[in-house]
Amino acid sequence: MRKAFALALVGGLLAACGGQQDQAATDTGGEVTCDVANDTRIGIATGNATGVYFALGNAYAEQIGAAGGKVKATAAETGASVQNIQQLVAGEFDVAFALADSAADAVEGRNSFTAPQPVQALARIHTNYTQVVVRAGAGIKDVAGLRGKRVSTGSPKSGTEVIANRVLTAAGLDPAQDVQAQRLDLTKTVDGMKDGTIDALFWSGGLPTPGISDLLTTQGTKVAFLDITPLLPALQKINPVYETGVIPAATYKTPADIPAVIVPNLLLVRDNLDANVACVLTKALFDRKPQLEQANAAAKEIDIAKARDTAPVVLHRGADKALKDLGG
Repeated sequence: MRKAFALALVGGLLAACGGQQDQAATDTGGEVTCDVANDTRIGIATGNATGVYFALGNAYAEQIGAAGGKVKATAAETGASVQNIQQLVAGEFDVAFALADSAADAVEGRNSFTAPQPVQALARIHTNYTQVVVRAGAGIKDVAGLRGKRVSTGSPKSGTEVIANRVLTAAGLDPAQDVQAQRLDLTKTVDGMKDGTIDALFWSGGLPTPGISDLLTTQGTKVAFLDITPLLPALQKINPVYETGVIPAATYKTPADIPAVIVPNLLLVRDNLDANVACVLTKALFDRKPQLEQANAAAKEIDIAKARDTAPVVLHRGADKALKDLGG
């Protein structure tokens, strides 16, 4: 219901601002000037309401408008990565947050995608940390211990669901049979952890994720993180984009740093998006970075030096122009 409302809201705003004539134009292949002459409104696909995508996406939409040009934006809550890419390709959104592993699947036409998808990148942005939290009373010591447990694997068609199923498989479990999978968004997941109807959760998000902060703050020692880094070699056989990282103790006020499996995030657009619009969107991401950092600390990771690191997803030519202008 919430997702449908969000999509309806985007549609209503588009219509209120002039409908079709306000939508981003298709790229004509001419010179990239980064000048958008006509009023243009875009929709941004983010993620769960208590996740970093949603916080940053709304801040990004606001800062695109604050830049003072012809491009305005509206962000909407979604199921995240896989769904975002599908709706991006379908023309329901113009920009999509997505995990790099899901984006790679999209352009290579595998796993959740039956054919290569016509998407390109504006930039690599912040890093997602795979966070696996269990109820302390559930007796779960490792991922293999999730067998038979009630496990939230994230929203359907989300990047969290993709990596959750891969982690379970790497631990020798069948996600469809060996766990009681609860395909819930983060808000419902946190509620379930609090009331004891869920034993464990998977979440792939930036730091700090508001929903995880809420869970750790309210539940304290009743919940704990699992270390899934021993499964990294098996995960890298699926996709080499996975790496090891650390969730600093200060993030969630844990007794010590938490080892984690990490994956970058990308901002995606259709490959035929008007290059001047893509240029404006990319410049706004970096020009307005201080304001994005105020919305969520994950934005501090947005780095011009890493922006081009989007392979195998091709960088959009409008983004390429923007990054050159910005010295990246």
